[in-house]
Amino acid sequence: MKRRDVIRRTLLGAAISGLDLAAHGQAANKDTTIDPAVNGKEAKWTCKGEMVVEGQQPGKPHAGKVLAAIQPHADDVPLFAGGLVGKLIREGYTGYLIRVTNDEMTGSGTRGEGVLHNEQDNDAVAKALGLKKSYSLAYRNHRMDEMSPQDLRGNLILLFRLLKVDTVVSYDHWGLYEENPDHYVTAAAVESAAWMAGMAKDYPEQLETGLKPHSVMEKYYYARGPQIANRVVDISADVDVKVASIQAIGTQGPGGNNGARLRQRLAEKKLRLPILGDDDETANSRYIEHFVLDQDSMHTRGVMSDRELGAAYGFAWAERFRYIGPNRSRLDEYIAKNAVKV
Repeated sequence: MKRRDVIRRTLLGAAISGLDLAAHGQAANKDTTIDPAVNGKEAKWTCKGEMVVEGQQPGKPHAGKVLAAIQPHADDVPLFAGGLVGKLIREGYTGYLIRVTNDEMTGSGTRGEGVLHNEQDNDAVAKALGLKKSYSLAYRNHRMDEMSPQDLRGNLILLFRLLKVDTVVSYDHWGLYEENPDHYVTAAAVESAAWMAGMAKDYPEQLETGLKPHSVMEKYYYARGPQIANRVVDISADVDVKVASIQAIGTQGPGGNNGARLRQRLAEKKLRLPILGDDDETANSRYIEHFVLDQDSMHTRGVMSDRELGAAYGFAWAERFRYIGPNRSRLDEYIAKNAVKV
């Protein structure tokens, strides 16, 4: 067998293995405990094969850090990363929500009505997640592949520098089978803007206003379908925050009054689902918990539900991501380990 064939088969096998892990949530047999330092504090996580399992952290280990949750549409972060964002905010981050499109193609009524109602929903999502402020860049919905990528990249770099963003949560540019141009165009722009924001020669006109170069050091990338994920996050303590953020997206998606409407339809047929409770507010939240997070209704591409993924790793609820953290060179590691005071 030729050397290049050996390499090709090895890489293909690794890719398939990674996808299988991400799609089906199967953990490796060997567990390794790792202790990453977060603002000088130790946080024990577990590594299952190449999958890092991020657990809950007490106190405010991320105090002083800034998070940007970025979504093309008002429902993306609530559905795929609402638990993570809620967790990071609870652990000390200051957060901002950046919506990229105007969502004109969703909701009932005219396009203009859809724009208004989705903007209101987006603000409600930010409030539910505990974020400080929401931004809407208002690009055309479903038409982002015809816009200037440099225009979007420049706007994101401006916000990253202005807000001094340390961590982003956004769509995975390398997620598979993604047909929505808003998703993959946004993902590509976030990926490039995250490091270019730290370059002094990129968009120098921004620096003339007094802004400073500022690189984004951590990325949590989510996806709708199969993904080469490397991190599972325990969101059990924050699932109520995720439910509330989904509840806020009434114009599109499974939020709003779907639970109350289902309860009413059943009542008209002299039927009742006990899990929906006895009032509309309970029905709405229970509907999201049992028929959105648990029953795979939002994971339409064969990816495990939040409850199933959590169960595979010993949690009540979990989300999965492609995580990219700060690069630490071997020189930095050697200095940290061996340097002595003089």
